[in-house]
Amino acid sequence: MTHILLIDDDEHLGPPLAHYFQRFGLQLAQALTPADGLARLRAGGVDIAILDVMLPEMDGFALCRIIRAESRVPILMLTARGEVMDRVVGLELGADDYMPKPFEPRELVARVQNVLRRRESAPEPLAADPALRFDGLLVNPATRSVQRQGAGVELTSTEFDLLHLLARSPGKVFSRDDILAALRGHEVELHTRAVDILVSRLRKKLEPLDAVKTLRNAGYTLALQRQR
Repeated sequence: MTHILLIDDDEHLGPPLAHYFQRFGLQLAQALTPADGLARLRAGGVDIAILDVMLPEMDGFALCRIIRAESRVPILMLTARGEVMDRVVGLELGADDYMPKPFEPRELVARVQNVLRRRESAPEPLAADPALRFDGLLVNPATRSVQRQGAGVELTSTEFDLLHLLARSPGKVFSRDDILAALRGHEVELHTRAVDILVSRLRKKLEPLDAVKTLRNAGYTLALQRQR
């Protein structure tokens, strides 16, 4: 049975959700605080975590950052706020999906199942790929590190995945839909703007290299010369 951990301080949310999830072979347990949630995650046996953004002690974004630093467990974030920037922050911190409150339990089940399917069908880790060298830029999947003109660049997990996607096919134009599908598989209509923001942040971190080009009404491409 799939084990789900809900970290949400609404004590009235967990029991009915747990009962509903049982219909689909999903076992849900609830932690009311981030500290309790972290303790349960560290004990192991959790297949996916659902985090509320508005939590006591720390918000869901801070909790997501801690979890992602320690584990690759899938994360789905819940929030009463639906702003694009909230979704972007969740993506950058390594969340696998994002769902606003209030929600229909059946949709939450579907999203949980979708995240788990994506993880199960994911290709072998990109860390097996060789280092990619360009004029002024080195992208090393083995260490998930980037050097710009010989100096290290600190990227978020999602920023690195975006750069690696572009670097594997320099010159190829990736649409926003292509990028969303490759990175997280999120609902495109909800997260299209998030791609623009992520590209803008990545482009700024790679300055003074003019690395990521925008092709109007088409998408984005890595415009650096590949070194052999």
